[in-house]
Amino acid sequence: MQIENEDIMIQQAFQELLNDYLATKHRKRVEIITKAFNFANQAHKGIKRLSGEPYILHPISVAKIACNEIGLGSTSICAALLHDVVEDTDYTVEDIENIFGPKIAQIVDGLTKISGGIFGEHASAQAENFKKLLLTMNDDIRVILIKIADRLHNMRTLESQTPNKQYKIAGETLYLYAPLAYRLGLNKIKTELENLSFKYEHPEEYHEIEIKLQETAAERDKVFKEFTAPIRQQLDKMGLKYRIMARVKAVYSIWNKMQTKHVTFDEVYDILAVRIIFEPVSIDDEMNNCFDIYVKLSQIYKPHPDRIRDWVSHPKANGYQALHVTLMANNGQWIEVQIRSERMNDIAEQGFAAHWKYKEGAAQADDISPTDDDPELNKWLVTIKEILEDPEPDALDFLDTIKLNLFAQEIFVFTPKGDIRTLPQNSTVLDFGFSLHTELGAHCIGAKVNHKLVPLSHKLNSGDQVEILTSRSQKVQPEWENIAATAKARAKIASILRKEAKATQQKGMDILNDFLKAEGIYLDEIVLNKLTRLHEKSSHESLLEAIGSHAISLGEDDVNILKGKNSSSWRRFLKLPFGNKDKNVKLPTDQSEDKPIVEKKEVKKITKQILKLTEETIQNNYAIADCCQPIPGDDVLGYIDINGKITIHKRQCPIASKLKSSYGNRIIATQWDTHKQLTFLVTIVIKGLDRLGLLNDVTQVISHQMNVNIRKVTIETVEGIFEGNIQLYVHDVDDVHAIIAELKRIDNIQEVNRE
Repeated sequence: MQIENEDIMIQQAFQELLNDYLATKHRKRVEIITKAFNFANQAHKGIKRLSGEPYILHPISVAKIACNEIGLGSTSICAALLHDVVEDTDYTVEDIENIFGPKIAQIVDGLTKISGGIFGEHASAQAENFKKLLLTMNDDIRVILIKIADRLHNMRTLESQTPNKQYKIAGETLYLYAPLAYRLGLNKIKTELENLSFKYEHPEEYHEIEIKLQETAAERDKVFKEFTAPIRQQLDKMGLKYRIMARVKAVYSIWNKMQTKHVTFDEVYDILAVRIIFEPVSIDDEMNNCFDIYVKLSQIYKPHPDRIRDWVSHPKANGYQALHVTLMANNGQWIEVQIRSERMNDIAEQGFAAHWKYKEGAAQADDISPTDDDPELNKWLVTIKEILEDPEPDALDFLDTIKLNLFAQEIFVFTPKGDIRTLPQNSTVLDFGFSLHTELGAHCIGAKVNHKLVPLSHKLNSGDQVEILTSRSQKVQPEWENIAATAKARAKIASILRKEAKATQQKGMDILNDFLKAEGIYLDEIVLNKLTRLHEKSSHESLLEAIGSHAISLGEDDVNILKGKNSSSWRRFLKLPFGNKDKNVKLPTDQSEDKPIVEKKEVKKITKQILKLTEETIQNNYAIADCCQPIPGDDVLGYIDINGKITIHKRQCPIASKLKSSYGNRIIATQWDTHKQLTFLVTIVIKGLDRLGLLNDVTQVISHQMNVNIRKVTIETVEGIFEGNIQLYVHDVDDVHAIIAELKRIDNIQEVNRE
């Protein structure tokens, strides 16, 4: 009976998919979709998801998202239905190709996880699979679009996973897939991915903001109606067909703004925005209609002079077009209005995949094509391809390089001849040089920006005209990686430096070989290990590079150590662990540093449980991460390194975000179980108007009223405005909240936040 019910459920789900597909403008290729469904259904027969439902419902749901929310056609729907067959069953890519043809097989292959190391034996499986996705994406963009659909459905059904899996998947989603969705113009999906990730990483904060949004909904509705009433009158007079919508800021965006701006929910002023979506008189009038609407709005309300964003004349790199203006409402509130046509709205919702609708012959189109004419997307794909041709050797660096510009806002910069270039915000002269040509960037010594001489590190602004200055004697410098802001420039700089480093290492190897040959010593792993420790280098490569660049001169000490004689440099080997606070420091040994001490089975065993952070475990077993310094009450997770050391990070810590994305199988769900016995160091930042006795009031509240020990206070006053940092020892987050609340009561203090 249960099997019959499941079969009915599966057939109903597939029929819904077919109905959705038949309602689109795509060619009606029902036969091949049905064939793909029957094949996948048979392949996954009897397999259940963790939620208990038949596994085939997952690929059907992914195909629905690809069809309804991204706008893809039959080829993509078939690939979505088949995307897990090769990975989870005995069928191969060759089987898929024989039955469904090379195109569907190529997409399915791109969506299939890989075994084997791109980055080496102990590298991140996530990074390797992400690289494979990007490699295949260069041949067919549908691979990444279906992967985003797959990730969206996994996020929608994440409640059945264990907490550590939830942190891994949510972290990876926020770090990589939400930015990718944004870059491909899938704004609606990007927002949902962010919200779902936030919901699982910070459930309490998520529900708090949700409740506050519900409580303030009636007030927002009233403001929206009053604000839009005169706008509707003007638009009616213009004779345009339009609709006006209220856009409420997403939960994750609100929380993110609260964190970055250090404001409360009530102080986030742009929770409400207004969206005007119109049908242009003709496609030629579309841009003029946007500005005509803006003129009418500015006659009703005063526009903010610095808050006009013209994405109509200059679309974003992901194809987004709209005119954004911020107007002062009658209640004294600034409200952003987004003006866009129906075409612009489709592209804003479905991104790159919506372009096919507005091309000739769209009604006959079967699916999105990897060669579609989208110059901005193609430029980005070329950049990705360049990075993939010479990727970072380290998994984290590779993911960082790819992610770097996915979320960046764009600026528009001109060449001396007036050609326009789109660059991410905060781009420098160096980035502009590399965007034009690798040779220009590599030999760049500066630039003339608006006819004024500026250095490499000069940040560019929209509208700048830039002339790159070069010199053949100029060479790429290691510090350039800190100057560059774009993925392309950083990847090129790193690539050039690696090539130079390899050449220097080879030179160092030749010098070392000659030196050892003269002393009658055979070069092997043990010799390299001894010399690496003697010269206090982190790796064999850095040792050879130092020898090749003549930073190290080989001599008597090296011979004595290698031949087992006493060395005058014995002090180099003296390692004093006493009092060393860094529990992660490892003393040198003759064993390979890369050999993992913790077996994979042990990691899996540990990650299945939720670890309790008690006073004893914190003092003896775990390390608190220096990068984010979590304290009891913070949402945290644990990371197991290859030596079995567990480090505790805040869940929103940037380092933890990378670890979740790259080494998710080493993430542990953790919970605080302390009882106000240990104290933790936190920093409180205060700002306000200076007055006599203010510092005394602050210390009185902290030391006497709150009975908290102060470690350090730094206060600086400039023209009557003060800013100070106070380091305190607290037991948990509740202590911090209580201290902040009391400090805010002191006269003249305007802002109090935890750093």
